[in-house]
Amino acid sequence: MTAPGHLEVRRFPVPEPQPGAVLMKVSFSGICGTDKHTYRGESKQYAGTDHEREIIYPLICGHENVGVIEAIGGADSIPDSEGRPLRRGDRIVPAANVPCGKCAFCLNGYPYYFCENLQDYGNSLHAGIPPHLFGGWAEYMYLLPGTPLFRVPDDLPDEVAALTEVMAVTHGFDRARMLNAGWGGGSFGESVAVIGVGPLGFCHLVKARLLGCGKLIAIDRLGSRLELAKKFGATLTINAAETTEKERAQLVREHTGLGPDMVIDCTGVAQSFPECLHLVRYGGTVVEAGAFVDMGPVAINPNADICTKNVSVIGVGGETATSYVPAMNLLARNLDRLPLMDIITHRMPLDRATEAIELAQQDGAMKVLMDPKMK
Repeated sequence: MTAPGHLEVRRFPVPEPQPGAVLMKVSFSGICGTDKHTYRGESKQYAGTDHEREIIYPLICGHENVGVIEAIGGADSIPDSEGRPLRRGDRIVPAANVPCGKCAFCLNGYPYYFCENLQDYGNSLHAGIPPHLFGGWAEYMYLLPGTPLFRVPDDLPDEVAALTEVMAVTHGFDRARMLNAGWGGGSFGESVAVIGVGPLGFCHLVKARLLGCGKLIAIDRLGSRLELAKKFGATLTINAAETTEKERAQLVREHTGLGPDMVIDCTGVAQSFPECLHLVRYGGTVVEAGAFVDMGPVAINPNADICTKNVSVIGVGGETATSYVPAMNLLARNLDRLPLMDIITHRMPLDRATEAIELAQQDGAMKVLMDPKMK
């Protein structure tokens, strides 16, 4: 991506990995909501934090990756996330980020996106930095020393393994379930509303279904997403393009009684956050998981929207290193229970990347994968 709205194919030398680094042959790389923001020029990330930054073009996008180890620098093997040796030919999902391992946040067990010196594949690691191949929309990807590497279970197809990073972001759902929700109205997590059921929202919907959610609500502006949500067990779907906020609130209240125990915002649009606060029941929890890129401020009333209702708000800045393996295992265990392959709606070659990222924003598409093998 040489500039907002412009993608082109460029060739770089295949690098020899330095000691501790890995060269991965890419099998699939997903198009993420962050990539869509970058394509539209909405490129301020980690806004308001110590490592706020603007994306630098050109860059090779792609941080939702699965591939095969092609070479390991200075050794015949390298440990995976559980200390087992990985060798050439093994399938891996690499972490989307590289923490420094030395700052106060890294040394005290915080999520690795707190790292003061964090580097992100397909984002901060742009194509101007040798050896250039720091994104998954490529035939090969260079993984820096210190990158967490996760072994793909033998029975998990590559296409579904490409969902691992997205599914790993659903750790906010787990945090929400651990909160004390004893304000009445049944067990916590019995009713869940997902606002924005693109790939990130859809993974939250899948997780809610697999964890036994009874009333599962999907709200989106695209009809194809809502139809797929029904196929995965949504008990109520609402088209936001055809309803007002007041109408949506009434439909949700009629379906749940008191309102959802949990509302998960995955729209990537800041304006949806106040509506999530209005939808959730008294004593419920709102998980904000889709606002990775700065889309500006919105107005809320802390008294009416949060304090009076005893609402908990959990902000999610990304996946955690400890959530990759559980995410892969969850997907692998449920291949026969849910049609997980149906989440992958399109596979596209590298030379059609512009078409692919446009397609990923349209009705009829869910997860679009870049496939370097495809011609």
